[in-house]
Order: sequence, then C-alpha cells, then structure tokens
Amino acid sequence: MSGLLTAASTLTCPHGGSVTAIPSQGRMRLNGAPVVLATDTFVVAGCPFVPVSPQPCVLVQWQLPAARGSSTAAPTLTQDSVGFCVAANGAVQGSVLIHAADTSVEGL
Repeated sequence: MSGLLTAASTLTCPHGGSVTAIPSQGRMRLNGAPVVLATDTFVVAGCPFVPVSPQPCVLVQWQLPAARGSSTAAPTLTQDSVGFCVAANGAVQGSVLIHAADTSVEGL
C-alpha cells in the first residue's frame, strides 16, 4: 500500500500553492501527525494562478481515496489518491500534487 497522507504530508496545487489539511480526527496517527480522510477539509494558500481573471486554487476535492483501509467510516488517503484543486467559483484547476506521505503506522 502507498504511504498514508497525514496532516504533516506535503501537498501543493499544480501552481505551487501550499495545501493544508484540517483533520477531523486525531486518534489514528503516523509519526505524531493525524491521518487525514477524504472528508476532511484541505485549504490551498498562496496559489498564484491568474489566467485572465484571478482564479487561485482555494480547496481540494478528493475524487479517488484509498481503495482499502479506513480509520473511520470515511476513506483514508494515500499517495495514490486523486484530488482536484478548485477555485472559489468551483472551477477545477488541476490535480493536487502529493510530494510526501508516511508509511509507518504508530497506533490506532
């Protein structure tokens, strides 16, 4: 299985903005950081995307969470998960880039 995503994982929008996960649970952790779920909030900050009018990425919507494994009723996310960065007007701006994930579970 690919590495699980945690609140400490490094994610960016396709334009270089930073993605911050806001975990809804804290029970399942990897290296001290909460595992994030497909239903958690992922906020994008610092996206410089300005094609014709400013449309920076502001959120991530997950379309393909982990095929197996869940810490709750909501699916977990791995390096293989697919999420799309979305502008405030709902326009899809591209796929979230996952740069780092964790592979060692500390506890449940």
